[in-house]
Amino acid sequence: MNHRERVEAALSHEIPDRCPMQISFTPEFAERLESHIGKNVKKNHNPHGGGNRYNLECELDQDLLLTSIGWANSYYMADEPYTDEWGIGWDIKKYSTKFGTGIYTEINNHPLDDDSAVDSYKPPDPHRRELYEDAARTIRDFRNEYWIVGVTVTTVFETAWALRGLDKMMMDFVLNPELADRILDIPFRYHLTIAKKLVEMGVDMIWAGDDVGTQNSMLISPELWRTFLKPRMAEFIEELKNINPNVKIAYHSDGVIDPIIPELIDIGLDVLNPVQPACMDPWKIKQKYGDKLCFWGTIDEQYTLPFGAPDEVKREVLKRLKTVGKGGGLIIGPTHHVQLDTPLENFWAMVDTIRETDYTSFF
Repeated sequence: MNHRERVEAALSHEIPDRCPMQISFTPEFAERLESHIGKNVKKNHNPHGGGNRYNLECELDQDLLLTSIGWANSYYMADEPYTDEWGIGWDIKKYSTKFGTGIYTEINNHPLDDDSAVDSYKPPDPHRRELYEDAARTIRDFRNEYWIVGVTVTTVFETAWALRGLDKMMMDFVLNPELADRILDIPFRYHLTIAKKLVEMGVDMIWAGDDVGTQNSMLISPELWRTFLKPRMAEFIEELKNINPNVKIAYHSDGVIDPIIPELIDIGLDVLNPVQPACMDPWKIKQKYGDKLCFWGTIDEQYTLPFGAPDEVKREVLKRLKTVGKGGGLIIGPTHHVQLDTPLENFWAMVDTIRETDYTSFF
């Protein structure tokens, strides 16, 4: 099977020759990996897949390639604080690991902090031709061989609270729902416009979603999710499937989201990402919903990859293949971008186990 056929089989709940794999990395880990294998990557390697040349992805024999458009592309590695095109301000924070020093970005300014600011706010233009140049190149050069994913994560909630401020957004849900709706519609309409264009261009999947779970519970109540986010995601999925009924929709949320999984299925979701094992048991989720959903992720990025031993990594990969991979329906990979603190021995234990295991022998 080629990469594309492998993903198609898995998403059809069939057993491919090996489990399809997708792995992304922070820019700092990408540089370490590039140095290790001698492949040249751009310094500002985007974990979300915008502007990549896919050297590392192809070298690792991955099966999905990501091309990203939207607010998620705004938090990039920079040398000093900046304001993105949405008017959201960012600080640069350094952190240290035994493998080197990295940076991350932290929001320090919300352009809709004032209630009246929404009246005059103008979001970026989602119709700009240059936004789609990377996606067009990716589809042109790789679609015959790879499964192409159009990424529009931070689709509604995350961009909205970045504009407004998380504390005020949460209060708006209860105290000022009309204002909350106005703000939520800004990123929703922007990302829907982009996703529709990507489907028209020929991507195989749209990856949407927002982090609405924490380590132990949902970040917002299921009731608030049903009021403010579910109708928008339902419209999002319906509009894309009206363009191409065969396009697959993946939804991302970290953390515990068990209470809303049945409703995501009801509105047409195909793939759940990342199924964070420190928060939800991937095998239990597979047993409950595996006849209706496929799963993407499942390898622990909180403990196993950065702090486990290579044998632990291998055991976890094999466990996921034998359980969540049962009957197909699994795209395996870490539940987050591989971080700078991950030992290369653990990284290669994951990759080699996925690539070298006779997946079909389990079933």
